[in-house]
Amino acid sequence: MLWRSLVFVSCASFVYSSSSSANEQQLFVTPSGPSQGVLKRYAFPRLQGLRPEDLLEQAEASDATIWAVGPSHVDVVFQSPGQRWDLPYSEVGSLSLNSLEDLHRYTGQWDLGSLSNSTYHSVYHPLYEIEGFVETVARTHPHLVQLVNLGHSAEGREMTAMRISRGDDALRKTSRKEKVGFVLTGAQHAREWIATSTALYLTHALLADEAEDFGLSSWLDYFDFYIIPVPNPDGYVHTWNQDRLWYKNRQIVGPAEKCVGVDMNRNWGHKWKSKSHLPSLTGDANVTSSNKQREADPCSPWYPGHRPFEAPEVNNIANFITTLPSLKAYVDLRSYGQMLSTPYSFSCKKYPKDAEDLLEAALGAAHAIKQIHGTPFTTGSLCEQLYKASGNVVDYMYAKAGIKFSYSVHLRDTGTYGFSLPAQWIRPVGEETSSMIHFLAGFISGRNKKGRQCNIVCSVWSCL
Repeated sequence: MLWRSLVFVSCASFVYSSSSSANEQQLFVTPSGPSQGVLKRYAFPRLQGLRPEDLLEQAEASDATIWAVGPSHVDVVFQSPGQRWDLPYSEVGSLSLNSLEDLHRYTGQWDLGSLSNSTYHSVYHPLYEIEGFVETVARTHPHLVQLVNLGHSAEGREMTAMRISRGDDALRKTSRKEKVGFVLTGAQHAREWIATSTALYLTHALLADEAEDFGLSSWLDYFDFYIIPVPNPDGYVHTWNQDRLWYKNRQIVGPAEKCVGVDMNRNWGHKWKSKSHLPSLTGDANVTSSNKQREADPCSPWYPGHRPFEAPEVNNIANFITTLPSLKAYVDLRSYGQMLSTPYSFSCKKYPKDAEDLLEAALGAAHAIKQIHGTPFTTGSLCEQLYKASGNVVDYMYAKAGIKFSYSVHLRDTGTYGFSLPAQWIRPVGEETSSMIHFLAGFISGRNKKGRQCNIVCSVWSCL
């Protein structure tokens, strides 16, 4: 069913915004070239009174897929330019989606020696090329990179994490305090390719020469980094081979079920619920009583599974996390929306005890992002910025794994390209995300000078 790829992003509920322009969507332009579909935007005054079910029904009847919903528009994917949506809203723009040939061009071999000169980060990569990247960095940096096998995915693919660290001997020579752990994960939702590409860029940045722009290797004296670039390998492969907008993993959820897959980001073991809540268009998770009581549907993109940790990929990562000492930071890379979010996701009324520290660091990190290419990010709790959803990885990492600085980061853009962000933006996104990690590492380690840190936060709050 085509409605399985529906994504709702409620921009009206953004809070603690560091820039009001972050909520402004650009109109589409229409480039020439091959296409795998057409993305069209329809404008309407307000979403009040329009039920999510109405959009689902119209999308299915029109043989279309809803891409995203904003405060005054809805973006819809059609297979051909001549298709239209049978609703009384005006079409205000269209965009030919990139073909895989535009997003990926294999040149045989990439130079991974220099972060700034490498062409690796100019295209998206299928899983086998990502595996080649991981093996290459482990082979060329054996003193820094250790590969850890996490277990197998639902379809039997090996899951791998990278531990990037200078090692105990180097630590003793630098007379530093005991290092702490920093975990980064790529796209749990298969179609969010920019999240996976950014995880690879950050890996490269951690191994780059300290003199290179956007390099992060100096932080290896203070942190052990653990990176899982592809948490959902089966789903990721499916987006390349079958369905570019596939969301979940690919496990069989029942012998008689016609649909497969679990939403990994609703399958974590903190405040997990069996109900499949449809994301709200208004930011209010309790829009209707029928929505609250909706039974879990295996065909829904948000199917949470029968029980927490049912997805083997989620279980593998959770088991790995329990083996890691002194974890202080976790960043879940996602797309899209340009949001840097703190716990919680399961409730918009409850806040973590470390909310003040979390928000202060987030505000500084958002400022650090904007300093690179001018990209504005909003900050606030994940529930307030997106919608209420139980079983989220950020909630689990904070509340169960005890990682104080846990964040969900929705990378570019705000909907103009969405999940088909052109490959030319991979490097800029990597650069600004590297700046974000640099700030967070400094904040957490105390290496940011107090005065500079205060100035950054104050400038974000417009109090200077």
